[in-house]
Amino acid sequence: MAGRVKINSDACKGCGLCTTGCPVKILAIDKKIINSKGYSPSTCIDPDKCIGCGNCALMCPDLVIEVDRD
Repeated sequence: MAGRVKINSDACKGCGLCTTGCPVKILAIDKKIINSKGYSPSTCIDPDKCIGCGNCALMCPDLVIEVDRD
């Protein structure tokens, strides 16, 4: 099963919990971007490898991640 990660970058505070919960390690904090709250948000660095497990969304304390499963 494949999936697609959607991160609300403006609401993300860059805590990194999603990066630790991802079993395929496709999430990272994007240090090149600062959102409207002053944080570097998480980003999906290799969307084709997403397995749609939803761990990232479960780990996110601010509920800014959605996972669509194919």
